[in-house]
Amino acid sequence: MIRQGAIKYGLVVLLVAMVLVFSYLQPAFGSMRNSFIILQSVSIVAILALGVTATLAVDGFDLSIGATAALAMMTSSYVLVVLDGGTLAAVVAALGVGVLVGLLNGFLTVQMRIPDLLATLGVMFLLLGLQLIPTEGRSIAAGMILGDGGTAPGRFSAGFLELGRTRLFGVVPVPVVIMLVLALITWLFLERSRFGRLFYAIGGNRSAAWLAGANVSAYRYGAYVISGVYASIGGILLAARMGRGDVSSGNSLLMDAVAAALVGFAVLGAARPNALGAVVGALFVGVLLNGLTMLNAPYYTQDFIKGAVLVVALMFTFGLAKRS
Repeated sequence: MIRQGAIKYGLVVLLVAMVLVFSYLQPAFGSMRNSFIILQSVSIVAILALGVTATLAVDGFDLSIGATAALAMMTSSYVLVVLDGGTLAAVVAALGVGVLVGLLNGFLTVQMRIPDLLATLGVMFLLLGLQLIPTEGRSIAAGMILGDGGTAPGRFSAGFLELGRTRLFGVVPVPVVIMLVLALITWLFLERSRFGRLFYAIGGNRSAAWLAGANVSAYRYGAYVISGVYASIGGILLAARMGRGDVSSGNSLLMDAVAAALVGFAVLGAARPNALGAVVGALFVGVLLNGLTMLNAPYYTQDFIKGAVLVVALMFTFGLAKRS
């Protein structure tokens, strides 16, 4: 009974305990303002983790999701600043990038039968290099000097910046609202729709799903397109929040998103990729890092702590579950 409780509620109890300890040690941690700072800081990572979750559900894995977000960020910035386009054009172009990357990943893994890890790893390096070419490795900002010596004619429009900086009712950041909406959509899709059940069926036994009549190839393509679109949304929000296209901003997104998606396996004993777990996993890591920062813990310990959290969470999920 105790073991089952640890499997199902261990991570949630640990999250609550962290909040209580950090609030006791640093009272400002528990303030409403800091709570929304944490939610805003994890919103982009959570969106990317939802994309990773979609690929994990079909027994895939998208290592290119961080690079896709970075390319979408640079694409939207390029459209706004260099091409002097509008908000709609920037958003559509960035989302188009996500769709194309998803189709490319689907083609490599489904048609070419390259293992998911290898295919998406190759695409990751491809995208990381591609984002640097149009600006010759420079970040994109209003008034930047172009390669021909001229000045970029555009700027980040007010409408675009509102996507990353506006607070609804002066309290809730827009990225947090978008994260919650996407989490609900993903949860309903995976847990309550026929298509989501087929995602899990394919992830559980691809051959059996194919024999049962599921179009395995189409569903695997769909999972990677979902991942690419979610990554693009994350990239758009990142560009809108920063007000520039920073070539180094997407470096940590991959590991944080993967960590959140995998930690999510331990939420409520799911032991499988799920939308709720991905969001809670991102929140778990965000609370941990925010609390350590407010306690003035050295910045160079953060990656170690994130890794330790991931290992412990997966031990709860798989180690205890197998023994039971």
